[in-house]
Amino acid sequence: MTILHLIPVGLGDSAPERWLPQTAREIAAQLRFFIAENAKSARAFLKLIGTAVPLQEITIHTLRADTTAQEIRDWLAAVPTDQDLALVSEAGCPAVADPGALVVAQAQARGLRVQPWTGPSSIMLGLMASGLQGQRFAFHGYAPVKAHERDAQLRAWESLSHKHQQTQILIETPYRNLALFEALLSVLRESTRLCVASSLTCKEESVRTLSIQEWRKAGAPDFERQPTLFLFLAG
Repeated sequence: MTILHLIPVGLGDSAPERWLPQTAREIAAQLRFFIAENAKSARAFLKLIGTAVPLQEITIHTLRADTTAQEIRDWLAAVPTDQDLALVSEAGCPAVADPGALVVAQAQARGLRVQPWTGPSSIMLGLMASGLQGQRFAFHGYAPVKAHERDAQLRAWESLSHKHQQTQILIETPYRNLALFEALLSVLRESTRLCVASSLTCKEESVRTLSIQEWRKAGAPDFERQPTLFLFLAG
């Protein structure tokens, strides 16, 4: 039976031995069929781990925003029954905060075996290192870009956090890290605890949790253009 391997990809510039098990690396190196959020980053990943198959002989399907379920079914059907394929994200775990869930759903519907492999997830790593509530949490992706919409949404999430004692998790495009950080300091209550986790698994990795009041005194961390996760828990 064909297996769809869910292979995590690194979160930044660090050796694959640090974030992907040897067995998963060995399997990925043998495969000829991939579905990827970004073909360019998928090729970079394959070059990093090394492949037993020449790159030009590897098929990489790009999972676009407008990819249809029928296209995915066609990709899966084209894989010979004696071969496997892999789903890779642009960074982190495929199908978690990632469009790859569409591929997994079609694989499940087709009766394929789905094999998830352990690897880096910024959401889980940030939550682990934050010291915030790890049993009740919600990941929201990106906050609205427009300031008034963003501020209203942050207040709503803080209200949920206070009501349910639930950690709220969100990300931002690296060049807007400071804008979101400043919005969080402006909107959230002084007692709310905020964790800023940047460049997880990389040499620049930084994770720090302070109350909003303490962050206002400490100032912004050095996270310019670094992939960053923001987590907060209302007191």
